[in-house]
Amino acid sequence: MVSCYREGKGKDCKWKDSVDEDIEIAYDIWLVNGNPAAPSHNVFEYQFSFEQQGSLERVLLFFLLYLVLAGLQVYAVMRQKHLVTRLFTAALTLQLLSFLWTITHLAIFAMDGDGVPSLGIVGDVSYMLSQSLFMLLLLLLAKGWAITRTELTWKPVLFCIWLVYSCIQILLYVWNMTEVDVIEEIDEYQTYPGWISLCFRLVVTAWFLTELRSTMMDENDHRKLRFYLHFGAGLLCWFVYLPVVALIALQVSALWRQKFILGISSCADFLAYAIITHLLWPTRSQQYFQLQSELDPGDELEELNEAPHNLQANCRKELESN
Repeated sequence: MVSCYREGKGKDCKWKDSVDEDIEIAYDIWLVNGNPAAPSHNVFEYQFSFEQQGSLERVLLFFLLYLVLAGLQVYAVMRQKHLVTRLFTAALTLQLLSFLWTITHLAIFAMDGDGVPSLGIVGDVSYMLSQSLFMLLLLLLAKGWAITRTELTWKPVLFCIWLVYSCIQILLYVWNMTEVDVIEEIDEYQTYPGWISLCFRLVVTAWFLTELRSTMMDENDHRKLRFYLHFGAGLLCWFVYLPVVALIALQVSALWRQKFILGISSCADFLAYAIITHLLWPTRSQQYFQLQSELDPGDELEELNEAPHNLQANCRKELESN
C-alpha cells in the first residue's frame, strides 16, 4: 500500500510506503457498463461487456421462435408414427432446452452480474447434442431412409460414428473451456478446438454429399429425385455456412466478431429446423416419405367411397334413378 501523508501544517503531502503496517482492507470491484449510482440503466447492457451485449435479446427471440416450431412438431409427431419424426422431435426439443437454459443464465446474469454458469454449460452441451442429432437425421435422410428405402445398411457403423463424433465435440468444448486463454481469443473459431471442430464438420459434409449422391443414383422416381435436389441444396448450405462465417469473422473487429458469428449461426440453425419441420409436415410428407400417418375417420370413409367397386355401385344407382 502507498498513501499520501501530510506532516505538520503544510499543504503538501508525501507518498510513503505503508507495507510494514498491518492493515486489512475489504474491497469489492464491480465492473459495469454505466454509472452504478444511476437510477436508470439498460438491463440488457448494464452487466454485459460490449461483445456480449444483445445476447439476452437474441436468445429470447429465438427461444420464442423455437417454441412455435416445437408446438407445430408436437402436432405432427402425434399424427405420424415413424422414427424419423421422433428423431427430429428429439433434436428440436434439445435445441429448445438449450435456449431455455441459456436464457435463464443470461437473465440472472443481467440482474446480479454472476448468473448461473452451470446452466450456461448445460445449455451449451444441449446445443451440441441437438446439432449432433440433427446431423444424424440429415445423414439418414441422405441415405434415403423412409424415402427410397425402409431399411438401412451399416446401421451399427453409422450410429457408432455418430456417437464418436458427439463425444469428440464435447471433449473439444471442455478443452476450449479449460485450456484456452479467454483473454487472447474472443471466439472459439480462433482456437485449436474450434479449428478441429470445423474440420470434423467438413468431413460430415463430405459424407452427407456422398450418401446423397449414392441414393440419387438408386432412385428412379422423378418427384423424389427433385426432392433430393432441393433437400441437398438447402441443407448443404447449413453444413458449410459455419466454416465460411468463421473465415469471414477473421476480418471483423473483435468487438463485433462474437455478435456476427452467433447472429448468423442462430438464423441458419433456425432456418434449417424450419425447413425440416415443413418437409415432415403430415400433409406434405406423404408426397415423398413412407411414414405411417393416423388418418381421421372421415378420411378413411372418403377413401372407401372412392374405391373402384364402390364407384361402380354408385354409378349403377345413379343410372337406375335416372
